[in-house]
Amino acid sequence: MKTPYKNIYNVLKLNRFIILAVVVCALLSSTFSVWMVFNTNQKALNSAFAINTDGSIIPLKLVTQKENFRVEALAHLDMFHNYFYNIDASNYERNLEKALWLGNSSVDNLYRQKKADGVYNRLLQYSLVQKVLSIDSRISENNGSYGFTTTIIFEINRGTIIDTYELVSTGNLIMVDRNFPNNPHGLLTVSYTHLTLPTTPYV
Repeated sequence: MKTPYKNIYNVLKLNRFIILAVVVCALLSSTFSVWMVFNTNQKALNSAFAINTDGSIIPLKLVTQKENFRVEALAHLDMFHNYFYNIDASNYERNLEKALWLGNSSVDNLYRQKKADGVYNRLLQYSLVQKVLSIDSRISENNGSYGFTTTIIFEINRGTIIDTYELVSTGNLIMVDRNFPNNPHGLLTVSYTHLTLPTTPYV
């Protein structure tokens, strides 16, 4: 004749087996998870860095950010110089307004100086056409600060005479909030200066 105690012992044995099975499965699952995390981390460490030209290690994310910055900086400089120098009697006000969105007071001061010198009045008076032929920008970095030197080749069409000149501009770039469509790249031209060679046409 069976007693109720035997049934209780069987139930307890079954419960203990289930608990041990759950604990073993949990340990195996945890071990596998730790191994996967370690393996993924090792792969990330091997592929998350790039070698700089001087042999130093650079995080790959930072490299990508710098590459993206360079592309946007060149596009910004191209846009700025086209607006500021690619002008004629019909578009100079519109283009200069767009250029002023891309620079700080140093650009505005240069614009006011050129206006005071009668540059834009002569543009209207003689129907001059100033056309940008090429823009070549070089960007340098120094302790997180970005500078640029841009060489612009442009021509001035005076009707019967066309002269071609070389202009070299320098300045710095700082990051600001993007403003569509006025400043789509989120960069501002600061400390801007330029040197034109008006007496020696570019050949």
